[in-house]
Amino acid sequence: MRVLFWGTPDFATPALRALIGEGFEVAGVVTQPDRPVGRSRSRLEPPPVKRIALAESVPVLQPDRPRGDEFVAEIAALHPDISVVVAYGHILSSEVIALPRLGTINIHASLLPLLRGAAPIQAAIREGHPETGITIMRMVKALDAGPSILQVRTPIPDDETSGELQLRLAEMGALALIEALALLDLGRAVETPQDESLATYAPKIDRSMTVVDWSADATEIGRLIRAYDPRPGALTHASSGEVKLFGARMSVGTGAPGEVLAIDERGMTVACGTGAVRITSVHPAGKRRVAPQEWARGRGVHQGERLF
Repeated sequence: MRVLFWGTPDFATPALRALIGEGFEVAGVVTQPDRPVGRSRSRLEPPPVKRIALAESVPVLQPDRPRGDEFVAEIAALHPDISVVVAYGHILSSEVIALPRLGTINIHASLLPLLRGAAPIQAAIREGHPETGITIMRMVKALDAGPSILQVRTPIPDDETSGELQLRLAEMGALALIEALALLDLGRAVETPQDESLATYAPKIDRSMTVVDWSADATEIGRLIRAYDPRPGALTHASSGEVKLFGARMSVGTGAPGEVLAIDERGMTVACGTGAVRITSVHPAGKRRVAPQEWARGRGVHQGERLF
């Protein structure tokens, strides 16, 4: 089975490595263009999947947009039997989806139809889902709406961050992909339509979604902070300026919402509308990420101050 692989971020790398390790013939990798990095933006950084592909002598395509007659001709010339999409970052046309003889499948990091969209991992934590998982689905033009081929479930521990969950789901997705491809190759895959009445959505994260409302319950605030840890970080303000918060744990204490109750070697305890949370790491704007004690020594915050 010749596989055309589509992906860009680190989340996609376990799946590509699994395909290569299991002996699948990877016809090519489609990924986004190299991005400028560094202060001067003069150095180009290749996507993680590109490095893997080049090391394995796999052809790499990096279109600005995956459309147009020339691009379609390029992928057709690779003669893929199936396309596999893992967090590629662009919407594919119906023509591109249907091009391989077995069509196109996608690895999605939720239990569809729950949490369709761009940020299902963060949404699962923020919304307090007890479990999430991986869905291998047939790709259709509508967003994450195709029939499910395979699902794998996993519980979400109370203290897990989105970064930690993403690592687990990436590995789970790689294993699920290999199983789904084997079922498709044997003609034993059962494709189950999604129940549209159960569909929920996890939109792309914007800045307003990351702002901490200290009047909320500590459980809700803890989930918000873990949902955006390590990126983009939950946002609040101190008298010294904007700061991002990481490493939230439930704590004890009472005070006005946003009041800094304690700062010690264990972190910074902040009162919420109900209960309190302990923050183990902060990233003040324009500075490096530090422990709250170090931030306090630099006069970034003090006990009794209210975050807002």
